[in-house]
Amino acid sequence: MSGSYLGTSSLRSPISSGGTVRSAMSLPKGHPGYGGHWPEYRPPKETDSRCSCPALNAMANHGIIPRSGREISFVELGHHIRATYNFSPTFCSFVPHFASRFLKRNYSEDTFDLEELDLHNAIEHDASLIRLDSAYEQKQSIKHVPFIEELLEAATGKDKNGNNVLTTKDLSRLLGKRRAVARAINREFSLSLFHKIFGSTNAATLVKVFGGRVDHLHSFLHHERLPEGWESRIRQPHGMTLMSFNKTILKVELGVCENDWKEAAREAAEQGLVPVQT
Repeated sequence: MSGSYLGTSSLRSPISSGGTVRSAMSLPKGHPGYGGHWPEYRPPKETDSRCSCPALNAMANHGIIPRSGREISFVELGHHIRATYNFSPTFCSFVPHFASRFLKRNYSEDTFDLEELDLHNAIEHDASLIRLDSAYEQKQSIKHVPFIEELLEAATGKDKNGNNVLTTKDLSRLLGKRRAVARAINREFSLSLFHKIFGSTNAATLVKVFGGRVDHLHSFLHHERLPEGWESRIRQPHGMTLMSFNKTILKVELGVCENDWKEAAREAAEQGLVPVQT
């Protein structure tokens, strides 16, 4: 991406009553997503590289980053994340910098394939909301459909237009279940404080970027596709900062209670329950 986008990529326009953007001036003309029109969606080919992160996979499926998911520049990735999801420059640089370090690559000069991000317990971790633990599914680009359906069906909120929305409490509740059950059935289970926060960060993104809207998240999580007419719900002129995001992340994490799922975890362990893809 050209550096000229950086100064204008976070100029967001008002949201209409339907949850989409009224004005066509929210992104620079010619930039992916201008006027809510995203580049053509194409599902990945067998030879394409994908990872456990639906946000990055969606960018590849729309051609915002290389559709192959291969030879992606660490530097360019941060720019594209900012323009697509409207996080602040500081936030957008964290994951590429962290990835370059654990992959032992040069941030400024090297590239990576999306699947390389799924080194276990680097960024990818156990007790995901939408993926099986790597002990059961080593290819973390594969979505676990029952988890996605359970997540979307857990929505208890409504927005002002009557749309079903996930709340932070919904996310906390389901993260508690994922952690409790995974801890009980996965003999290789591990979840550090860092990865707990990372999991809550991923969950908080569903609320902050997508407003928790189930209809939008259905497309995003099942198909890793940006809905037509959609733009990030982050409206701050310079993108959402880490400080601002941390409030939602902590709200999600502090609401997690594995003890609420003791019975479900016990039953899963007694039955030797191993999640399977359906």
